[in-house]
Amino acid sequence: MKSGLGINRIAFVGDYMPRRCGIATFTTDLCEAIASEYPQAHCLVVPVNDRKEGYDYSERVRFEINEKEIDSYRRAADFLNINNVDIVSVQHEFGIYGGPAGSHLLALLQELNVPVVTTLHTILKNPSDAQRRVMLELAKLSDRLVVMAEKGVQFLREVYHIEPGKIDLVPHGIPDIPFIDPNFYKDQFGVEGKTVILTFGLLSPNKGIEHAIDALPKILAEFPNVVYIVLGATHPNLVLHEGESYRLQLERQAEARGVKKNVIFYNRFVTLNELKEFIGATDLYITPYLNETQITSGTLAYTFGAGKAVISTPYWYAQELLADDRGVLVPFRNSDAIAEGVISLLNNAPRRHAMRKNAYMLGREMIWPVVAQRYVEVFENARAGRTFQPRKAFARQTLENRPYQLPPLKLDHLFRMSDSTGMLQHAIYTVPNLHEGYCVDDNARAFIFMVLLEELEKKAVDDLDKLAARYLAFLSFAFDPHGGRFRNFLSYDRRWLEVEGSEDSHGRSLWALGAALGRSRNDGYRNLCGSLFEQALSSVYGFKSPRAWAFTVVAIHEYLRKFAGDRAVNTARDILTSRLIDLYKRHSSEDWPWFEPVVSYDNPKLPHALILSGYWTSRPEILDIGLKSLRWLTEIQTSDSGAFSPIGSNGFYPRGGEKARFDQQPIEAYSMLSACLEAYRITNEAFWYEQAQWAFEWFLGRNDLGLPLYDSTTGGCRDALHQDRVNQNQGAESTLAFYLSLVEMELAQNVIQGDDDPPA
Repeated sequence: MKSGLGINRIAFVGDYMPRRCGIATFTTDLCEAIASEYPQAHCLVVPVNDRKEGYDYSERVRFEINEKEIDSYRRAADFLNINNVDIVSVQHEFGIYGGPAGSHLLALLQELNVPVVTTLHTILKNPSDAQRRVMLELAKLSDRLVVMAEKGVQFLREVYHIEPGKIDLVPHGIPDIPFIDPNFYKDQFGVEGKTVILTFGLLSPNKGIEHAIDALPKILAEFPNVVYIVLGATHPNLVLHEGESYRLQLERQAEARGVKKNVIFYNRFVTLNELKEFIGATDLYITPYLNETQITSGTLAYTFGAGKAVISTPYWYAQELLADDRGVLVPFRNSDAIAEGVISLLNNAPRRHAMRKNAYMLGREMIWPVVAQRYVEVFENARAGRTFQPRKAFARQTLENRPYQLPPLKLDHLFRMSDSTGMLQHAIYTVPNLHEGYCVDDNARAFIFMVLLEELEKKAVDDLDKLAARYLAFLSFAFDPHGGRFRNFLSYDRRWLEVEGSEDSHGRSLWALGAALGRSRNDGYRNLCGSLFEQALSSVYGFKSPRAWAFTVVAIHEYLRKFAGDRAVNTARDILTSRLIDLYKRHSSEDWPWFEPVVSYDNPKLPHALILSGYWTSRPEILDIGLKSLRWLTEIQTSDSGAFSPIGSNGFYPRGGEKARFDQQPIEAYSMLSACLEAYRITNEAFWYEQAQWAFEWFLGRNDLGLPLYDSTTGGCRDALHQDRVNQNQGAESTLAFYLSLVEMELAQNVIQGDDDPPA
């Protein structure tokens, strides 16, 4: 190998062919280009599989990652560490890795003890909070970052504040296609004597092909021999969910516009040699994409580098590549502008050929042999940088020897406690207690759990999807549209035992609806939840329960994740937040910073609601009250040994009185954990993450009796910690408290990673 630093083994992580996507093509081409230019190097691949059966990979693939399984990423890191890999080249795109915003990839990178070079295929100007956190952590864990356009460098510096010295600009690689007359290849496709316009790539609605078809009548009026070739299979994800409806729509559109004879669809994924021939036969290339926020495009790079005249909408990569008269830019969604651009170039051969030459000359810097050499230079720099600035060491144990981690998710007891109606509320030991029937409280919690599983991308099992629908159906059945209230208790023979449920159960139900509206990708769930949320929200104005107010505030913030502009819901948040503040001011003092004269049940939800409201409404005085009251709550609920010790339900904690030590309830541990994680997300103070961990470990035996409440054999959670024993019944509330705690901790581990050292 040409390296003086001893880079002999290179691992490539990302999608890989024969998987059909742009990242897979890029990873394959980059790997093969480096292997060809540096035959002494051993190139191996660790692909990410989006399906259980994987793909029929080549021998370069040595280890496969299950996209949705985070432990699979850790095992991949173990594999790379023990196989003496010198450099890891990561292809990053948010959508190809599991976890929120693709955060599972971070689990792999945290465990690696070799230099990492990450190629960024997407750099968002306006990322979500999760995307920003993942990008910042990705930058910290990578020794070098590769971008393919100047705009990418700009965004990394201005949006993410990445130091420029860590960024390398390397163009998108392209095959070396000769600069020839398009007529050479046209007879192979039956278009000899025609002027060929081409669009290629995986077919999907964001490509804007309908606007190119709409432009054809005007083009054909002046150049009747034009033929428009649309090359490429429909995107596999689109086929999975919608079949070929988009392609059929385009075909019907071509027929309706009277241009059916001038449009040719090639519905297949072509080989590189076939693609070269299609590009070779092209006179004009069109990329009518609909979205400006595209930082690179392999299809544009290929045709541009082959010296083709290009007409494109002004997405970021096209703006940069086609500058200085190397192409023509037209407005988004404007078929007239596309037509005018095509006609102008066909009428002006000297300009068209000059444009082709300008593109081809710049394209010589983009061919794969040149790009391969540039990547190896980046690899060498990453290795040299590690020598002079070694990254702080992480734990290096394999999975089998790694210290304590979160227990695996075991859902046996969830299925045991659920039937065709919903989730039963109580159990006798581990057996559902049919005599006690159901309640909306537990079905709301269960539905929230399903929504979080979906966000964690563990909700791919059909049975879980059925359970989610069942829990939501229970909520819908519980709602009385005439009274605007949720009923709570339902007997086993499906008789409601009350006209309306408690205010708290109504608030928890709203929380479940808000969670689905803000997080779920299931349109059916969201549509039903939207209707129920709108009908049920107004009832809260008449409530007296502070916890019902707090549950509703949390629900509102879940809802506002997607619908921040809803003025009525924003007003409801302000009203309920003001009520909580008024309550706090009436009852609090320096030694009692609390909302009531007693600390009773589900206590952390009150400060949790104010932490959310204070932060998202930019009112620091509200945020301060939330954090102050939550910190006090942690102080009075910490034992002398440092363990979490929640206020017992056998007497609670009246002001000036004795604090009840028992019976400690699992819901208190979950509520504390959830509030502390929210405080950590907002403040980034390690104290809050530590408190969340202590609350979680309460389930596992770090408590006043040293006894576990979580039962790893059943997957259930025991109901309470008594003075001398654990309540052996494993009801719905306690089990869901553990499940929700576990899934929130997993989300935190995957997403909230703001420092080189974990906050724990």
